[in-house]
Amino acid sequence: MIRFLILAGYFELTMYLQISGKLDQYINMHYTYLAYLSMVLSFILAVVQLIIWMKNLKLHSHLSGKIAKLTSPLILVIPVMVGLLVPTVSLDSTTVSAKGYHFPLAAGSTGTVSQDGTTVQYLKPDTSTYFTSAAYEKEMQSELKKYKGKGKLTITTANYMEVMELIYLYPEEFLNRDIEYVGFVYNEPDHAGYQFLFRFGIIHCIADSGVYGLLTTGNTQNYKDNTWVRATGRLQVEYNQSLQQNLPTLHISNAQTIDKPDNPYVYRVF
Repeated sequence: MIRFLILAGYFELTMYLQISGKLDQYINMHYTYLAYLSMVLSFILAVVQLIIWMKNLKLHSHLSGKIAKLTSPLILVIPVMVGLLVPTVSLDSTTVSAKGYHFPLAAGSTGTVSQDGTTVQYLKPDTSTYFTSAAYEKEMQSELKKYKGKGKLTITTANYMEVMELIYLYPEEFLNRDIEYVGFVYNEPDHAGYQFLFRFGIIHCIADSGVYGLLTTGNTQNYKDNTWVRATGRLQVEYNQSLQQNLPTLHISNAQTIDKPDNPYVYRVF
């Protein structure tokens, strides 16, 4: 009975996340087919466990006890209630500040391990851990070919993670190019005259998510945190005293506020 309740609870929770549209805040949407598959399998297995339990119940009905009666409903309630009652909110600059993101690139790292054991990435999406060293270089060089040139580069929701990773890996390939992209503003206290323009991204799932984007300057208007902006500018590489390293920086020539996208997240496409 316990196995049935666990499987049924998982099925109900996954179905709720899909119907409510909240699933995209937990996993890369290119992997939703895995969520569908696990939902179907959990339903089938739950039915199987229910049949087995009913058969055993007829044979051993006198063995049922108070502990099973008390714990079984609790096991069912916990995953469902967590999914239903724990609020799912879109991450923004408030989350950046609360998490204490200090963009520790100066130490040669693109991310740190948080207290819950997940890896939080900063500024640059880093997919190198999913490849061997040689395979990673080959993959990045192959992706870079799609964006070579001197013309204007528009970073879209679809290619956001890919392009940002390439910009940090090969900034010289993007120097002095007009680049346009959308993001929300984050004002870091140690960067007077500059503003970060970010989007939260997911590589595979929420466990390897991060905040990705560029440091920007040159804009005469100082936007408040969480303002969504479409910015166009030219990429330069500047030495950042706070981070103690050279950092790709977008010198904005044009910017305008926009409405927050329906889905503020971006996902890595492999």
